[in-house]
Amino acid sequence: MNDHYPFFNTPLPYTYDALEPFIDEKTMRLHHDRHLQTYIDNLNQFLEANPSLQNYSLTELLVSQDRLPCQLRTPLLNNAGGVFNHRFFFEGMTKAGTRGQAPALYRQIARQFGSMEHFKSCFKEAALSVFGSGYAWLVWEKGGLCITTSANQDTPNLRCCLPLLAIDVWEHAYYLKHYNMRASYIDDWFRVVNWSCAEARFLRCGII
Repeated sequence: MNDHYPFFNTPLPYTYDALEPFIDEKTMRLHHDRHLQTYIDNLNQFLEANPSLQNYSLTELLVSQDRLPCQLRTPLLNNAGGVFNHRFFFEGMTKAGTRGQAPALYRQIARQFGSMEHFKSCFKEAALSVFGSGYAWLVWEKGGLCITTSANQDTPNLRCCLPLLAIDVWEHAYYLKHYNMRASYIDDWFRVVNWSCAEARFLRCGII
């Protein structure tokens, strides 16, 4: 993963049409090649003009808000968040039928939510609750799983939580196929969640 300036648009971990019929090829091309590319280009422009920030990793930019110049803080965080969030979202999906398993994460979900069905219902409710544009996240925080949301390209507080899953609910993520039916997009997204990836994130820091 390209994690330092200059940033470039790393390829998707699957073909553009791999998520069909649940997420369409045209949306994936536009989402990855245009929307994400714009955030990358903007972030590189800001960093090119501010050499003192070029050694920061993408995550360090997001957790070092207090050290960023005041006049650059908002645009830098918007664009760094756009890069982080999109990469995280794309990595968290895979071709239907190859989603893998997540036994440790499944057990934790069952402990906290009672069942996968109830977890999906809670997660869907959170994703539907995002007003306008943003994301819904499953994170590990304070010794447990937590469903949270973020507006626009904000990220969860990466100082104190570990993101495991995220769904992008900006309209450009689903409008070409699902129109304004965010609920049906969320249902289809669950069909392409890369549970093996979520499991690896869950285990990465020795959670269990």
